[in-house]
Amino acid sequence: MSENPFCYTDERFADIQMLRYRLNGFESLSLQQKRLIYYLSKATLYGRDITFDQFGKYNLRIRKVLEVIYRDMRIPHDNKDFRELAVYLKRIWFSSGIYHHYGCEKFRPGFSKRFFCESLQIVDPRQLPLEEGQTVNDLFNELAPIIFDEHILPKRVNKADGADLVQTSACNFYQNVSQEEVENYYAALNQQYDEAPPSYGLNSTLVKENGVVREEVWYSDGRYSNAIRHIIFWLEKAAEVAENDKQKEVIKTLIAYYQTGDLRLFDDYSIKWLQTSDTRIDFINGFIEVYGDPLGIKGSWEGLVEYVDLEATRRAQTISDNAQWFEDHSPVDQRFKKQVVRGVSAKVICAAMLGGDEYPSTAIGINLPNADWIRARYGSKSITISNITDAYNKAAHGNGFREEFIKDPKILELIEKYGDICDDLHTDLHECLGHGSGQLLPDTSPDSLKSYGNVIEEARADLFGLYYMADSKLVELGLLPDNKAYKAQYFTYMLNGIMTQLVRIEHGHQIEEAHMRNRALIARWCLDHSQHMRLVVKDGIHQLEIDDFLELRQLISQLLAEIQRIKSEGDYEAARQLVEKYAVTIDPDLHTEVLSRYKKLNLAPYKGFINPWLLPVLDDKGEIIDIQVNYSESYDHQMMRYSSEYSTLI
Repeated sequence: MSENPFCYTDERFADIQMLRYRLNGFESLSLQQKRLIYYLSKATLYGRDITFDQFGKYNLRIRKVLEVIYRDMRIPHDNKDFRELAVYLKRIWFSSGIYHHYGCEKFRPGFSKRFFCESLQIVDPRQLPLEEGQTVNDLFNELAPIIFDEHILPKRVNKADGADLVQTSACNFYQNVSQEEVENYYAALNQQYDEAPPSYGLNSTLVKENGVVREEVWYSDGRYSNAIRHIIFWLEKAAEVAENDKQKEVIKTLIAYYQTGDLRLFDDYSIKWLQTSDTRIDFINGFIEVYGDPLGIKGSWEGLVEYVDLEATRRAQTISDNAQWFEDHSPVDQRFKKQVVRGVSAKVICAAMLGGDEYPSTAIGINLPNADWIRARYGSKSITISNITDAYNKAAHGNGFREEFIKDPKILELIEKYGDICDDLHTDLHECLGHGSGQLLPDTSPDSLKSYGNVIEEARADLFGLYYMADSKLVELGLLPDNKAYKAQYFTYMLNGIMTQLVRIEHGHQIEEAHMRNRALIARWCLDHSQHMRLVVKDGIHQLEIDDFLELRQLISQLLAEIQRIKSEGDYEAARQLVEKYAVTIDPDLHTEVLSRYKKLNLAPYKGFINPWLLPVLDDKGEIIDIQVNYSESYDHQMMRYSSEYSTLI
């Protein structure tokens, strides 16, 4: 009897389709490598509560209360209110809180306030997160307005031009401070350094008490201490089975950073991590990306455990080996180019465990460290995640999406032939070269672009990749089969930025998420300046037409040069004008049409992943002799298990 084929798709709820990813080649790893992955995975899962708390003050308490209701069999399950509560809870698990993971707007509960109140009266109050002296009624009165009133804390990250972005955002990085106070506080700290400043604010909550602004640092004896101590415990276990001394030193430096909160140690760790490239196993663990902060200062906690996909890495290595050529031939001003590209390391990896801000929704490529001075002096490490992109591709095969939005059979044939390889290659170019390209002028602060910095940076990396997709150098290097393959990437990218990514946005809302703004900026700017790309109405629907792909490459070249200038010079006003003009607002009629066409396909616009369950196999002495990979765990079982096993802050 043959083994059942691996199933990439799982349950669907709200606007989300859950997928699974396979740990290809895991069985061929050594026992030491498997143990290392297991210990690093435990360290990854123990950061979960941190991300929940960072994304909203009430997230952990609401999650806990709803989980108590969800598992109480005395509450009737076979009714609309309970089914809607279950969906609401699943969305909270998915987004690490009560706000949409992409749009950042607060979820609207489908269950009634009365049902919530009655359920709280049924459950065992000892299971509820009651504070000292608090009654069940007090808990209801505290949480009900947060859940049901759409006007209270409505958006996790507000990016509206002209607003106080700190005071109008519900993320839990600041307390009792204004945007001006935050910017002044960190400007004063950064003035102490002419170069190589620490990433001030990355690992702290900024609070004001009795008129004094101060930081609450996230470390083993500070805020989030219980979670961080558990992370440290498993990192120490991982250090014992590190693949070599350099990797062990990386882990120990990360532990020292967690124990002190010293950002200089984080920089030291980042450099050591960057310079360790001769291992099969790698990981990300810490306060990393700043997209969850409206000011782009605070790092959301995230974790990723990975191992190298040896075959696919050969493609990324070819790109990184030629990094200097790509930098030299970039169409940007010579002042903004790196004379010597240092330390560009690129690998294709298989994800073994996702955590924090990388779970359940994850990136398909990552380039770190983020500190510009480290990039300039030491380079960067880039990864693309092969088993995640493979899961996306297999789950999307034959779903009708392309055929609905692309009516030209020649373009469809082109995309069918080249689409997957072009998507992977553009991700490699974006991560391996785009983020690591260019340089700031000596007097430019890395924070000059403020709330627009993330969008400009992502646009810069995307444009770099798009520009080179059409270069014959890629054919010469064996990365593309011929000189017309790039057209598949150009068409799908522009279509996505102009139209198809709108399926992820609720009607009447604007574009909020940085990557979506980046794609809209590029595609709409090119549409606005092109003589040969247009959005036309045929047979009653909008269709994209591109007559001259070389003209489009020239436009991409021009925009890349301008975006790099903005980044290098820190031109805040130019960044603001570009983003606000091209990357924020949505044509309501076009949006209505896109949503209507997408609805017919019965697809979920967002995808996320259920982690494999890594189970240690023990001998008679309790020693690990193997790690078993189990793919059978359901989404709700995994989430309830995580809340039981890895709950540290509530």
